[in-house]
Amino acid sequence: MKATDLLIMHFEEIRRRSIRVWKAIPEDHLNWRPDEDAMTCAEIVRHVLQAEFLFHQVLIGRGGDALAQVDNPFEAKPFISVDDELEFAQPYHEDFLSYINTISPDDLEHVDIDLLEAGGYIKKLGDMLLRIAYHESVHTGQLLDYMRTMGIDRPQIWD
Repeated sequence: MKATDLLIMHFEEIRRRSIRVWKAIPEDHLNWRPDEDAMTCAEIVRHVLQAEFLFHQVLIGRGGDALAQVDNPFEAKPFISVDDELEFAQPYHEDFLSYINTISPDDLEHVDIDLLEAGGYIKKLGDMLLRIAYHESVHTGQLLDYMRTMGIDRPQIWD
């Protein structure tokens, strides 16, 4: 199995578990947040899906200034429901996974993603891909904590 096959499997598994959590949040709880400075459940779902699109653009452009020319399709779209968000984001998710399929093993180790201006670091492409996966995982855990705090049932994600 190639490294890119493992990465795609990893991203698909993370998304499967995220979707399980997102769909378990009752619709009347999507605007809940633990305090006024926190994101709501709906905002976290949008943040994760939008971030994957934006990260993809950064990877394509090899750095943070790639976003200056990007038309972000998520900006003008109102949040309607988790299912609507997933349907809207699906083509972008598929594009991202297709992009991963184009990466060579050499690229994972030798292509630099320069985010000095945007975030203060330069990372190898392989490292950035793992960071993107970790980002979604962290927010999935955050939503599980929100659900615990709200006192609602949490889905079993460890199957």
